[in-house]
Amino acid sequence: MVTTTSRRRLFQSAAGVALAGSRLSAAASPALPTVKLGSHDITRLIIGSNPFNGYSYGIYSLDHHMREWSTEENIAKTLRMAEQSGINTHQFSYNPKGMAGIKRHQAEGGKLNWILLGGGEMKDNLALIPQTAKLGPLGIVHHGGVTDQRFRAGEIDKVHTFLKTVRQSGVLVGLSTHDPKIIEYVEERNWDIDFYMACFYQFSRTTEEIKKMLGELPLGKVFLEGDPARMCKVIRATKKTCLGFKILAAGRSAEGPKELEAAFRFAFENIKPKDAVIVGMYPRFKDEVRENADIVRRVAGLPT
Repeated sequence: MVTTTSRRRLFQSAAGVALAGSRLSAAASPALPTVKLGSHDITRLIIGSNPFNGYSYGIYSLDHHMREWSTEENIAKTLRMAEQSGINTHQFSYNPKGMAGIKRHQAEGGKLNWILLGGGEMKDNLALIPQTAKLGPLGIVHHGGVTDQRFRAGEIDKVHTFLKTVRQSGVLVGLSTHDPKIIEYVEERNWDIDFYMACFYQFSRTTEEIKKMLGELPLGKVFLEGDPARMCKVIRATKKTCLGFKILAAGRSAEGPKELEAAFRFAFENIKPKDAVIVGMYPRFKDEVRENADIVRRVAGLPT
């Protein structure tokens, strides 16, 4: 846990920050604080894509509910809401829906930066990396679930080869993982990467590991309350920029306004001032986009 003095410094540059994505209209929301990712200014709140892909990490019916709503039109509309709310960056996975959504956003005049998570076909077809790099992502990231699987299987060299191919493509190099030990492993070996995507909850535990810890197997995904602190300790130890994700435990920490804001505050108080967070947003029933952006402004001491 960082000290009170450190907390005061978390957003020390926020007061003077320019409106992220200055091409937004005059009717856009007040500024969100930004950090550097390479030479780029990205907002400390990034809109993710798991809801668009139907990943609720809950129950099948909710997954289906999300996929049914997440048409190309609704994805583009949500990205426009993000831009109007002061967010200037979108992170999504390499799949047809994700690529179609960002292309439509751009065709409609949207200017969001985008960071690509290289899962799906890209994880094995490295020829797709330079092809996709030509489309203008800020960076391409090795998929977290694949990172964890390859690390466990003794195939970490495949991850390294992927990252070297990204470097050769000319965009920023990112590594995603759910396991703090993998960040420590990469740091010890000084791999040539620019940033990490770091999950607040460790999904990479095997069923044997979980059963050993708990004495039995729970139903569904495991979200342990101590995982965020464990990952944040590693985030603070690296000098590289980290993008924390699943800070809301796939919605489990967002049951009410107080819980939601507390989860954001914990994240920003326990990552570095140069770091940011990625949050999936599903504005089907309420404007989660504006709500999340306003919370980040309050945490930063900015007007909402």
